Amino acid sequence: MPFDVHVLGTSSARPTSTRSVSGSVVKCTDGTVVVDAGEGFQERYAAQRKHLKLKAKGVTLKPSDIDVLAFTHGHLDHTWGALPWLQTMDLEHRQQPLLILGPTSPGVIDALVEGTPLPDDTPPAELARQWRAWFELGGQYLAFPVRWVLGDPVSGRWVELDPTTFNGVLLDEMPQPMGWKKCSLRAVPTTHTVPSCAWMLGQGSVKGAFDRERAKALNLSTDERTQLATGHDVQLADGMTLTATTFRLPDYAATSVMISGDTASMAQGFTPELAPTLLVHEATFLEEQRDKAEEHLHSTAKGAVRSAQHLQAEVLALTHYSSRIKSSRHALDEALQEADGLPVVALGDGDRIVVEDGGTVTHFIRNEDGWQEASITPNR
Repeated sequence: MPFDVHVLGTSSARPTSTRSVSGSVVKCTDGTVVVDAGEGFQERYAAQRKHLKLKAKGVTLKPSDIDVLAFTHGHLDHTWGALPWLQTMDLEHRQQPLLILGPTSPGVIDALVEGTPLPDDTPPAELARQWRAWFELGGQYLAFPVRWVLGDPVSGRWVELDPTTFNGVLLDEMPQPMGWKKCSLRAVPTTHTVPSCAWMLGQGSVKGAFDRERAKALNLSTDERTQLATGHDVQLADGMTLTATTFRLPDYAATSVMISGDTASMAQGFTPELAPTLLVHEATFLEEQRDKAEEHLHSTAKGAVRSAQHLQAEVLALTHYSSRIKSSRHALDEALQEADGLPVVALGDGDRIVVEDGGTVTHFIRNEDGWQEASITPNR
């Protein structure tokens, strides 16, 4: 499967009795990405791993597979659990390199490159301020290799920080995770009160599988099947030639997952050509508080639908509900009023969304017994 999204927190700003703050884990063909890590992230991550081990045999979230920690922005409900988790991995003798990415402003990039103080108007929630504090609290002494990279998703300028000097070096482009070949990671500008972005993981088209049923029907030998499967034509004893390309099922189209973080509806970087297979979008407010959503550059559930429709997303998953929203069903009901055929689901803590080759999307709802499967028909 190209993508397995584990949503470990669906609350906004502060946890509730049933919802934790933001933090998601996305497994893809090449590795694993953590998107945001709010308060208590490592405990939630450990609990999800244990639940998988007991209730979903064969599905794992290995810490050693994590290649990237990507922040959508610097608000603490999206970042405050990161440093304890990094230090835990250090105590567990992690050796694998880790790429840490986040959005920042052009002025901060200039200051980091020039070695000057951050601009006076740099907000407290700016990731550069937080990272400097983390370096002083032990982040610079992590034993495993870490790349600390900030960038402006609008201009495409990215800078790598030296945790000992806090100076930055401009990069030619945003780096990709080490060793990735089939998948890619992209920052998409969003609209919020601090520098912010969505993270989009994409996988290109996948070659169709070998048509085993046709080979079986023709009673082909193992050697003949192997030749056809590896792209070689086969000539049968009666002189008939079997063409290898005709034994391939249709190629699977490219698939992608976008996780938005906090943003106003119709964010600045949301363009139709992105067309994600799955959009995970905040729904902080209901329509009765639309004015407040607009004031604080957040989205309502209906606003999330408008974003998904503009993006030409195939499936929308709602998350990041205000504590005023007692049940995610309220957000879902409002979203469905606007959906016009767009498949919409409301996520809960510990839920999974799986995107298969070919774009099939399945929502797995976490419960005490494991996960309840709820298939989704993409808007294709």
